[in-house]
Amino acid sequence: MFGNIPTVTRNLLLINILAFVATFIFERAGVYLEEYGGLHFFLASHFQVYQIVTYMFLHGGFTHLFFNMFALWMFGCVIERVWGAKKFLFYYIFCGIGAGLCQELVQFCEFYYTVQTQFPGSTLGETITILGNSNLNGALTIGASGAIYAILLAFGMIFPEERIFIFPLPVPIKAKWFVCIYVGIELFFAITSMGDGVAHVAHLGGMLFGFLLISHWRRHPERNFDITSASQWLKKLDKTKKTGSNLDTERYGETTTTTTTGYGPTRSDDMAYNARKKALQDEIDALLDKINMSGYDSLTEQEKKRLFEANHEL
Repeated sequence: MFGNIPTVTRNLLLINILAFVATFIFERAGVYLEEYGGLHFFLASHFQVYQIVTYMFLHGGFTHLFFNMFALWMFGCVIERVWGAKKFLFYYIFCGIGAGLCQELVQFCEFYYTVQTQFPGSTLGETITILGNSNLNGALTIGASGAIYAILLAFGMIFPEERIFIFPLPVPIKAKWFVCIYVGIELFFAITSMGDGVAHVAHLGGMLFGFLLISHWRRHPERNFDITSASQWLKKLDKTKKTGSNLDTERYGETTTTTTTGYGPTRSDDMAYNARKKALQDEIDALLDKINMSGYDSLTEQEKKRLFEANHEL
């Protein structure tokens, strides 16, 4: 089931799913993981620093989990193969933390406004004291949406001209417009639907931190994470074939039959298949080496498109 999914994306999917299952198991025993792992307002009595990370692995329901994990699988696989595991994981956690910080800031502004309404003229210190003595444990944020929206942004920035389908639109649209639509929707709801139970600002915050980080990497390619992990992953497939095992065996758990009876693939078919795969890997290795040396932006639009297509061919 998870055999073709890159390591970090696969592990993130598993952790989120297991955390969701554990939530229900512990709830039956009267223990609510959201209270411990969810992100509380920083002046609430239940707030803990570690929650800025753990909150992104908890979800409020199956629908919440499903759509986040579907987007992680759909776009995370591509981004991880382009960037490599180390860089992708850093980006995911960094943007998830950034989303949580943005949510905390907006909550503080909301509470500050409430205090100023009830106690006009209160100083910032007095406001913080009032908030610290209030019961604010009900302000709780959970979900990976901030990090997921950052991955959507990364896809749009890396493959801006790639066309993708969005339900319920009947025609595909370019990734860059896909990202713009999502930003517009979240911005609209962040302004008009405060208090609807959805952390729209966290979604935008994840995208904001993603944009800042990608922009930083592009301005300073010498400080970029190297992408050799993706190259090594592809070379591992080549090494697997050289040792005698078949790529399809690794993928599907089945052995490709070599026969001359006319009912299955012949040895010449296998040789042609392996030659095509070898040529594809050599092509991708060359693109990844170019990225490693000069950064992703050094690729032409045609090379970027080819890299995207090759990930799906593999």
